[in-house]
Amino acid sequence: MKVELDGNSLSIGQVEEVARKGAEVRIAEAAVKRVEANWRMLQRLVARGDRIYGVNTGIGAFGNEPISLAQGAELSKRMIRAHAAGVGNPLPVDEARACLLLRANTLAKGYSGVRVNTLQMFCELLNRGVTPVICEKGSVGTSGDLAPLAQMSLVLMGEGEAFFKGVRMSGAEALQKAGLMPLELEAREGLALFNGAQTMSAIGCLALLDAERLLKTAQIASAMTVDSLNAVTLAFDERLHALRPYPGQIAVAGNLRRLIEGSEILQQKKTDTQSAYSLRCIPQVLGASRDALSYVRRQLEVEINSAADNPIFITDDECCLAGGNFHGQPIAIAMDLLGIAVAEIGDIAERRVNRLLNPALNGGLPAFLIGEERGLNSGLMIAQYTAAALVSENKILSSPAVVDSIPCSADQEDHVSMGTIGARKARDIVRNVEYVVAIELLCAAQAMEFRQPLKAGKGTQVAYEEVRKEVAALKEDRVVYPEIEKVRKLVMEARVLERVEAEMGALA
Repeated sequence: MKVELDGNSLSIGQVEEVARKGAEVRIAEAAVKRVEANWRMLQRLVARGDRIYGVNTGIGAFGNEPISLAQGAELSKRMIRAHAAGVGNPLPVDEARACLLLRANTLAKGYSGVRVNTLQMFCELLNRGVTPVICEKGSVGTSGDLAPLAQMSLVLMGEGEAFFKGVRMSGAEALQKAGLMPLELEAREGLALFNGAQTMSAIGCLALLDAERLLKTAQIASAMTVDSLNAVTLAFDERLHALRPYPGQIAVAGNLRRLIEGSEILQQKKTDTQSAYSLRCIPQVLGASRDALSYVRRQLEVEINSAADNPIFITDDECCLAGGNFHGQPIAIAMDLLGIAVAEIGDIAERRVNRLLNPALNGGLPAFLIGEERGLNSGLMIAQYTAAALVSENKILSSPAVVDSIPCSADQEDHVSMGTIGARKARDIVRNVEYVVAIELLCAAQAMEFRQPLKAGKGTQVAYEEVRKEVAALKEDRVVYPEIEKVRKLVMEARVLERVEAEMGALA
């Protein structure tokens, strides 16, 4: 697959194709022409003596300090070095590659005053597998993701560090091994490389895709629990949800009806007139998360195709506009919402895990889903502890980052978004909830053992069989953590989801 960057039409799916699957990247011809024209226009502004932030002035609190034209290229290099002040572990390779891609797409819009060969260098790094080492901590999310993107930009100059063929090395060595020459930056180009919200957006795009798949898998897991507990399913009736027409709620209820369709278990006599909230309200809770993810997707789709830079150079009007398009607030709010929405998927899943294991709540199933030698065997008792611990951790991670702001740069930058912190938290919440959903799949599959020879529903039976390909039914105690990891891999790689959708069509 090839991804063509034009600055306007990059999709979140294409971000994943490049970041995780190594799709080739090229610049659209129309974008090349725009970038060339924009660069020439900037040279005319400079030649006529215009005072331009970051070109012939310093930046931040030094924005009023004049810089000679002869020092412009040196200013570009020095500002990148000075801003590369991040700390902590490197971003995963996929997130770092997404940073490169998103910054390239911003530059391809043709409003940043860079040369075409500077833009092409991003494509070369991506296509030849040179991935900058980017420390994940140090961004306050305004003026963009300065520290991480500056560290990314070091590699274009043959400085900093990079991963190449799985090995961490100097940026200079990585370029040499990839057959590339370091980029000699011109005036303006330094600031253009790191002044935007691409790190939070890169993390956010990949976390969103994972969250969307996770949400669908969570619906499968919840349907398995409903099925194995012989729960009351009137709560999923289409007529009921039409009276409260949130799109997510309607979609989830429809998915549940399809997943449990034809279940022999659910045709058995029921003792309850209605089920507990963690079963009855799955459409309302997961539907709300689905709607939240839709909002996050809309925000990211706008951001990754925007001119997130400062200043902005408008070729047609031959002018320079200083503004705040670097500010991460639109994505920062979305990232906090992403984390909260996914945390709720885990919250309600853990309650269903408890219901499966608790003999007072599970409709006559054995305590902790172990049929023989209870007491000598503990069954899946402690799997719920793990789910509870992960859900509790997510409650801390779900505290919004965007509501905090610490002024920077001598109070010139006196409101910041903290959006990259929110994005990292959201990504960590997704990882935790993958485990929680895996634990629900594991427990629901075990519960179905005690319903045999009755068959589960059209989708839930397929999901049960997919889990059983990796983990055998529990007859007596054995080490649990490798099995949780195996099922989590099914969740993370969307294998349960793909198998179910292959059988019954795509979930809404």
